[in-house]
Amino acid sequence: MEKEKWWKKAVVYQIYPRSFYDANGDGIGDLRGIIEKLDYIRDLGANVIWLCPVYKSPMDDNGYDIADYYHIDEAFGTDEDMDELIAEAKKRGIRIIMDLVVNHCSDEHKWFQKAKADPEGPYGKYFYIKKGIDGKAPNNWRSIFGGSAWEPIEGTDYYYLHIFTKKQPDLNWENKELREEIYKMVNWWLDKGIGGFRLDAITYLKKEEGLPSYPADGEDGLVSVAHGALNQPGIEALLREFRDRTYGRRETLTVGETAGLTPETLLSFISLEDGVFSMVFEFSWCQLELKGPNYFWYDRQEWTPEDLKRELFSSHEMAGDRGWFGVCTENHDQPRSIDHYLPREGRNYYGATMLASMYLLLRGTPYVYQGQEIGMRNCAYASMDDYNDVSTHNQYNRALADGFSPEEALRLVQLESRDNARTPFQWDATENAGFTTGKPWLKVNPNYTERNAAQEERDENSVLAWYKKMIGLRLRSRWSELISEGTFAPAYREEKNLIAYRRSFEGKTLLVLCNMQPEERELTLVAAPGQVLADNYKEAAFAGNTVRLRPYEVLIAEEA
Repeated sequence: MEKEKWWKKAVVYQIYPRSFYDANGDGIGDLRGIIEKLDYIRDLGANVIWLCPVYKSPMDDNGYDIADYYHIDEAFGTDEDMDELIAEAKKRGIRIIMDLVVNHCSDEHKWFQKAKADPEGPYGKYFYIKKGIDGKAPNNWRSIFGGSAWEPIEGTDYYYLHIFTKKQPDLNWENKELREEIYKMVNWWLDKGIGGFRLDAITYLKKEEGLPSYPADGEDGLVSVAHGALNQPGIEALLREFRDRTYGRRETLTVGETAGLTPETLLSFISLEDGVFSMVFEFSWCQLELKGPNYFWYDRQEWTPEDLKRELFSSHEMAGDRGWFGVCTENHDQPRSIDHYLPREGRNYYGATMLASMYLLLRGTPYVYQGQEIGMRNCAYASMDDYNDVSTHNQYNRALADGFSPEEALRLVQLESRDNARTPFQWDATENAGFTTGKPWLKVNPNYTERNAAQEERDENSVLAWYKKMIGLRLRSRWSELISEGTFAPAYREEKNLIAYRRSFEGKTLLVLCNMQPEERELTLVAAPGQVLADNYKEAAFAGNTVRLRPYEVLIAEEA
């Protein structure tokens, strides 16, 4: 892991291929569409693409259920298209990282088909397959998407474990033969020239020995699967072997989706000296409203900018100078950040650009999710028939089962559905937002006529222009080394509804001030600032060492 850490000087652009750009008119985004839009990503300034799964899959969970790790699903194109994407991206100075889903596979994978045919055979040991107890599941674990985490194998007394949907059987990482198959596959992709991996649900790999039941935590008699399957003791040994046999031998970017990490285990995952991964996503401040024990959307809690500030600062202070985060405010699993983080009065240019600067200048590697850079918004469909996401339907049905009306359950869906982030990219104001000439697999957000990339590329005062400016500041300015290498320290922490921090390196300091409220405020600084690098109101309002911050203003300045 002592190889060059090139990813410290990266900005990653996440692509959800199904929704990015459709080159053949079948309504589904594809690899050729991504190839056609590589110049757009280059012009944005990003130098890495994280590609959500494009492997062969029955698409029960939109590709996160992989039936063949070695081949591209025909919905997205061909194996040759993938080779061309890697090559064309490289020409533009862009590396590709793949989504790697190895906690589970598809029930249509040949391994699982062989396991079902012979549960006691060698492939049965690739999975968690157990006989039921008195005709019931082997334990009372509840899957992430609701219902029992066990599914019977038809015509037998056996059940198989699935942390997610029943079409996603969990792989048994205790089995050496299974691990060897995975290592071979990962090295095969690295040999093809990809730059690394985003590791999906990776802290679920290790299960508690014996798979015991626990006291129920819901009226369904089940218990959250997290008790026996999330960040279990011994997982680090598994992951270190994984690292040392595959990506750790090369100059790769690896980012873990690591639910369940504790302050005690964090640095073993993200240490710059010997971390399991290059970085992990810092999610503690990404879904502040969902803190319930069962992750049901109706467990929503109110939060304030002070809660956001507390979580953001505490995680970065825990990492300190020794660790590294992947930082984001959006991805394919979360609502759009403008609707998520801002009250109605802040859902505008100022709020969007303030949020952008807040996270793009943090210590860590920032991730921009497709459409975030043009200010794409949530899309509240009027009917459940319009929603595609499997977890959305599970959450809706769970809310109904627990007494919510259809109207109340739909409102929860409109706020939290993963489909909010999966609506087709809004390229222009033509039909279907320029995404496809066919019928889009998911309805386009109706606001595409006034919010689209073509329009924003013509506007020097657009959200897109601000993202380009911030990415340029981070990667291609005289402040780039400070931003990539410098320390992080909270500033003016006592000021309510203000997120402020300092980035310092070799005697220079940048101050970032984010006014998280719809009211103006005056702030007395410790000293009059030096050069102002950026302000989303164009001109900062100073009088000596007093600054006036307008609603959702962000000010980035050298600290004298």
